[in-house]
Amino acid sequence: MLRDYREEDAEPIVRVALAAFAEFEPHYSDWPLFTTHVAKMPELSTTGEIIVAEDGGQIVGAVAYVGPQAPKPAFFEPAWPIIRMLVVDPSARGKGIGRQLTEECLRRAERDQSAMIALHTTPIMTVALPMYLRMGFVRVREAPDILGVPYGVYVKALG
Repeated sequence: MLRDYREEDAEPIVRVALAAFAEFEPHYSDWPLFTTHVAKMPELSTTGEIIVAEDGGQIVGAVAYVGPQAPKPAFFEPAWPIIRMLVVDPSARGKGIGRQLTEECLRRAERDQSAMIALHTTPIMTVALPMYLRMGFVRVREAPDILGVPYGVYVKALG
């Protein structure tokens, strides 16, 4: 079940986000610094909409949708809505939760009458990146590395 974020979701979302990224620890040059950024995921609710996935009353995933013209990193076009911090608890993977969360972001971009939606990801994310490619996202340019890990910007045309 998907729903909008509530303030009391902050702690469970951080827990899910940290668990979701844990497998990538060996790739980042400063893991403690990286985790401080991951733990700020609830702050995305100030500039975007966080969507929460629940299963049996437990939060098992989340994503932030940041709409057109909302503040976002400079490597994105200001008019693009973007998908940030898609996270799924490792215990809940393989159930299509990541895809459902991404599809909800696409719906919100269409609601906002956007022609494109964007995200940035990295080849080390061997589940997320192929899913985005299957959903029609294409790489358009490099994004700045994050603590030694290469990232790219991907977009999908809507409508």
